[in-house]
Amino acid sequence: MAYEHGKNAKRMPAWMRRPLNSPGRSTEVSAMLDELDLNTVCRSAKCPNRGECYASGTATFMVLGTRCTRNCRFCAVDTARPLPRDAGEPQRLAEAAERMGLRHVVVTMVTRDDLADGGAGHVVATIEALRTRLPGVRVEVLVSDFGGDTGAIDAVALARPDVFNHNVETVPRLYPEVRPQADYERSLVVLARVGEVAPGVPTKSGLMVGLGESPEEVEAVLADLRAVGVDIVTIGQYLRPSSTHLPVAEFVTPEVFERYAATARSLGFAGVASAPFVRSSYHAGEMAESAEERHT
Repeated sequence: MAYEHGKNAKRMPAWMRRPLNSPGRSTEVSAMLDELDLNTVCRSAKCPNRGECYASGTATFMVLGTRCTRNCRFCAVDTARPLPRDAGEPQRLAEAAERMGLRHVVVTMVTRDDLADGGAGHVVATIEALRTRLPGVRVEVLVSDFGGDTGAIDAVALARPDVFNHNVETVPRLYPEVRPQADYERSLVVLARVGEVAPGVPTKSGLMVGLGESPEEVEAVLADLRAVGVDIVTIGQYLRPSSTHLPVAEFVTPEVFERYAATARSLGFAGVASAPFVRSSYHAGEMAESAEERHT
């Protein structure tokens, strides 16, 4: 997959080149998702780790369709008028998780500003379907900001997912360009709210770098996240999914990623992943386990 486009494309540095993965279970997983009419963020967001995750028999499910009501300039998910909610999706997703033998299931969503509850009820139904079909399974949700609707946030938090994830994505200064329909302070409120209404539910957030931010701005975001009680943080390189998306301003070096990791650890995050190919759901189960061990 090409992550830079056009005449002014930057040359991919050596640390951004990866060996091809062996097929493994990739074809099997992809076929099953098609059979059950399920979506994954792996495909819809053109994740660079898709081959590795599919080959190992894992995937990050994406509910509520493949059409988002917002137009973030970094994201490969389509912006279009959404289709009606699929009431059977939670049960099919639980079936897929069972067939894949998953112990930690990550469920993300498109933003659905068209729905009265922003899709919160559907996320709750998915959590319930997974726990009914797979007792003991860990469920991690990666949700939108629900437009700041505290009722929607509370509904998901009170379903007590094993991890509640909401990504801030970038530094506040870049929001107008990167996430024009989102609000940095609102995202912090979402994360803080979980701790208020569902104490003990770990919270998680992530951001991309390479969009023109400074290291000091990234470290300020890390401090903000800890201030609202976030337990787990992920930091990865932004990769341009097409020529219509924001260009990469910089390929951040591994040394800078390690600086961010050291800062995050010094701030007290229970789980930290900071490297070029890190994504919010990459090795999510291992990160959740690591965070649990540090809490005990």
